[in-house]
Amino acid sequence: VQLQASGGGLVQAGGSLRLSCAVSGRSFDMFTMAWYRQGPGKEREFVAGISPGGVTYYSGSVKGRFTSSRDNVANTVYLQMNGLKPEDTAVYYCAARLGAITIAESTYDFWGQGTLVTVSS
Repeated sequence: VQLQASGGGLVQAGGSLRLSCAVSGRSFDMFTMAWYRQGPGKEREFVAGISPGGVTYYSGSVKGRFTSSRDNVANTVYLQMNGLKPEDTAVYYCAARLGAITIAESTYDFWGQGTLVTVSS
């Protein structure tokens, strides 16, 4: 299974970005997908998860601003990020696992390479 994240970039505070993660190699619709991020000098943290059926779960820091969705035909998961803040600056990773959404990164079996999001103030 290969995951390819894209869509990062530089945006001003208050702006929006949409990240994509394309998955290849196995049946995408079987996977729970998640987004994690790692800011400068910080531990990697859970951002959002989406089940095969589209149930979502968000960390408290992004709930109401970020939305995860998936296209099981295009084998792609998305993270729409609105109302971006400088503290959202991080490398964003997508991850996949079989089973329910969890926040523990050790439970995800497959990872993308990360895409950098920089939010200027």
